[in-house]
Amino acid sequence: MSFLSMIAGASRVLSRGLRPMLALGLVVAMTPASAQAQAAWPSKPIRLVVPFPPGGGTDAFARPLAKVLTGSVGQPVVIDNRGGAGGTLGAELAAKSAPDGYTFLVGATHHAIAVSMYPKLGYDLTKDLMPVTVLSYVPNVLVMKPQHLGIKSYSDFYRYAKTNPGKLNFGSAGSGTTHQLTVELYKSMTKTYMTHIPYRGAGPALQDLVAGQIDFMFDGLGSAMPLIKGGKLTPLAVTSLTRSFALPDVPTLNELGVKGYDARLWYAVWAPAGTPRDIVLKMQQEISKALAGTELKEAWAAVGAEAGGGSPEEMQRMVDLEIVKWAKVVKDSSAKIE
Repeated sequence: MSFLSMIAGASRVLSRGLRPMLALGLVVAMTPASAQAQAAWPSKPIRLVVPFPPGGGTDAFARPLAKVLTGSVGQPVVIDNRGGAGGTLGAELAAKSAPDGYTFLVGATHHAIAVSMYPKLGYDLTKDLMPVTVLSYVPNVLVMKPQHLGIKSYSDFYRYAKTNPGKLNFGSAGSGTTHQLTVELYKSMTKTYMTHIPYRGAGPALQDLVAGQIDFMFDGLGSAMPLIKGGKLTPLAVTSLTRSFALPDVPTLNELGVKGYDARLWYAVWAPAGTPRDIVLKMQQEISKALAGTELKEAWAAVGAEAGGGSPEEMQRMVDLEIVKWAKVVKDSSAKIE
């Protein structure tokens, strides 16, 4: 065999041996790049879908959160208000968005209610959306325009409701929302009857409440507190078992005789199903840091809210319990989409 033939043969052997090594080298070289791509999140603006119009309770928590996150993640965090159908249209939009870590849903108790309230939803809350973390807990408050219908206290309200069945009307952010279901629970426990007026969000309902176009609301402190502080609404009772630190002089319905009445709201963040878990956990960590900061602590305290937090798994367990709780209220009240 010639010297040149020996060299050619050796080259072929080396080439065959090097191919898998080269392939492995490419994989190793590519892996850090992929990891770096994940670590680089976010590399563009993040959208927070708020499934109600501006001015409602969900909006009251989403906007301060977006502001703080914008300063911490290095990208704009923008609010996308998509109201309608008791918050379900915006939830469907978020659920069907690309699971790339750049769309999140800021939802609330409404969405646990919608599971049993709406016969046909365009999404499945437990399958099409992934929990991230809870933002806040806050009681509802029974509010009216000052001295509307001559009512100055809860006892006046209860007496009027009992002696004028059907004449009191109440607003909500839409059929199937907590605004409606908390009143349905109250009606069933007090054997009273009031008329439901659904709106496309709490903001428009509150505007009509202040104007005297509707009689009362069970609204979250997040959106009601500024109007209470401004003297435009009078709080008659809160819906939690214990008094709110923000309204220490306002009694609970439980202590006013509606024994066991408990309807505390919560607000939370979801991601579209399929969003990379490491991104979900990074978002949860960013929100946890925001909740621990002075800015959100002050913002939450101003509207009578307690900070949320917790892991995605803890949030999912809470949501599962809420779905069961409100399904019973829907069934017992025969509440329907109007």
